[in-house]
Amino acid sequence: MAYIFEEPSRTFSEYLLVPGYSDITCVPTNVSLKTPLVKFRKGEESALQLNIPLVSAIMQSVSGEEMAKALAREGGLSFIFGSQSIENQSAMVAKVKAFKAGFVPSDSNLRPDQTLKDLIALKQLKGHNTIAVTDDGNPNGKLLGVVSSRDWRPSRMSEDTPIASFMTGFDHLIYAREGVSLSEANDIIWEHKLNSLPIVDEENRLRYFVFRKDYDSHKQNPAEVLDDQKRYLVGAGINTRDYQTRVPALLQSGADVLCIDSSEGFTEWQRQTIAWIRTEYGDQVKIGAGNVVDKEGFLFLAESGADFVKVGIGGGSICITRETKGIGRGQATALIEVAKARNEYYEKTGVYVPICSDGGIVLDYHMTLALAMGADFLMLGRYFARFDESPTEKVNIKGSYMKEYWGEGSARARNWQRYDLGGDTKLSFVEGVDSYVPYAGKLKDNVQLSLSKVKSTMCNCGALTIAELQQKAKLTLVSSTSIIEGGAHDVLLKDSNDLPKK
Repeated sequence: MAYIFEEPSRTFSEYLLVPGYSDITCVPTNVSLKTPLVKFRKGEESALQLNIPLVSAIMQSVSGEEMAKALAREGGLSFIFGSQSIENQSAMVAKVKAFKAGFVPSDSNLRPDQTLKDLIALKQLKGHNTIAVTDDGNPNGKLLGVVSSRDWRPSRMSEDTPIASFMTGFDHLIYAREGVSLSEANDIIWEHKLNSLPIVDEENRLRYFVFRKDYDSHKQNPAEVLDDQKRYLVGAGINTRDYQTRVPALLQSGADVLCIDSSEGFTEWQRQTIAWIRTEYGDQVKIGAGNVVDKEGFLFLAESGADFVKVGIGGGSICITRETKGIGRGQATALIEVAKARNEYYEKTGVYVPICSDGGIVLDYHMTLALAMGADFLMLGRYFARFDESPTEKVNIKGSYMKEYWGEGSARARNWQRYDLGGDTKLSFVEGVDSYVPYAGKLKDNVQLSLSKVKSTMCNCGALTIAELQQKAKLTLVSSTSIIEGGAHDVLLKDSNDLPKK
């Protein structure tokens, strides 16, 4: 007879946190959201840590290079989607790693033989006041000069005036050599009262610009996650088919951490993938696995050598795995059981394997609930898909701006590797939908607002760290009527269509 769980499978919306004692230190500014990303032994620290407990989902419609840079700047991490060619994914990773905080690749460039007309057109297109002049007009060409807004006046110059005649030539530029630190570059800017400082290599080929205006913005991002070379951390998704060629390419491009992207991780294919990585690279390569929804699945992946384990099947807003295949589990119930298994495994082995809650986050307070239930960090898709930095188009639907958002199991993505059960290399039926989500603006503003709610709630629970929240949190189940009681009720809202008409 089949094993039947006696308790129902529950979602985040069926729980609330009960406040605990808050002393005078429990204020949001004292809260730390630092959290381990990969496993570590008792008495040691995780080799990779996040400053906020958020990572972006391994999806075409979520995690591109712009998302990776923006999220790393806030203290989280993106996993560049793997449902693309190895070359394209590796190039995305390389671009993120090439982006040094404060060192900006030049995307506005001209040749000296071009004219003021070309300059005006480029400025209108890009909006930049500082234009590099290189021998071939390419971002990494030999730097011949720079044109800034003070070098030209369209009202007094002909549009066919050559750039070479009014640019500030290289011999009159103050520049720095590649290898200069950001601190040293900023010192040069302040010493010489510059707006920008070009960074060139030994052959005077342009590498980057450092801008005065960026100085304050870097001070505003103290949580950014960087490697030992001051480059942003970035992850990448892999599958259980082409990992023997994909993994080396991603590592060559600089990926800091990998994750097997699969709808269900309790499989021999994931064990084989992890085993190959351990044979080839030992413990130096960090690899997450999943997804699982119970103790047995967690132990399987932990014992297989996973550096973190993802929890959740069928809870994503664009996922229809539960209705097409009838597998999955309520996200809260799955997370609570796996967190308990993680803690037992830690006590038994002395190895702490972080868990990532993937799916089921609808409202901001669900983030705090997931952390209280034992998640070390959260993987979000719909949440990040709404922002400017996601790779999808912003479209106007019936007067409202939306962003496109589709699942990896949808007909649009056709990511059959994610649902691989060792059979034919094709997608037999869809397990995701193609949709829209309301456009929400910039990532920074939204993430800071969401996390301010998390920090405030943690203070209500008397906790200043995620680990402390997991120790002190008190959770209560809520009834359907108490859910109604928790929102606005028995009043007429001022923007309601139910207000009486004059």
